[in-house]
Amino acid sequence: MTSETTLILLKPDAIAKNLAGQVLSRFQAEGFVIRGIKMMHLSDEILAEHYSHIADKPFFPSVRDFMQETPVIALALEGENVIARVRDLLGPTDSMIAAAGTIRGDFGFKDADAKMRNVCHASDSVEAAQAELKRFFKEGEIFAY
Repeated sequence: MTSETTLILLKPDAIAKNLAGQVLSRFQAEGFVIRGIKMMHLSDEILAEHYSHIADKPFFPSVRDFMQETPVIALALEGENVIARVRDLLGPTDSMIAAAGTIRGDFGFKDADAKMRNVCHASDSVEAAQAELKRFFKEGEIFAY
C-alpha cells in the first residue's frame, strides 16, 4: 500500500445542509489524516481551471453558479491508498445511483437535474490530486507532522 494525499472539496450542498462534520467524521473513522483544511470562496478563475474539461460546455455556467452558492471546504487528506478509498466511501458521482452507506448515497441530492449536488469532489488519480492540491492550497498550507 502507498500513502497518498488527495483533495476533497465539500461542495455548497454539503455546506448548506450542514454536513461538514458528518462527512469529516467518516473520513477520520477510516484513519485518514487531515493535512490541510480551509473554507474558501471559489473565483471564476479557479473554477475555470478546475473544470477546464467542461469550461466550454453550455452547462458550465450552472456548474460555476452552483460552486459559488456558498464557500466550500477544501481538505487535504492523507492515508494508505486514500484516493481510491475516498472514492469508494463517496460512491458514484451520481447520487441517484449511490448506495446507502456511501456519503453520496446518504447525503446527495436524489434529483436527476442536480448531479453536481453530490456533497464532495474528490481527486481521481495521483496526478490529479497533485495538481488539485496545488490549485487549492498555497505553499505552507499542507502540513506534515
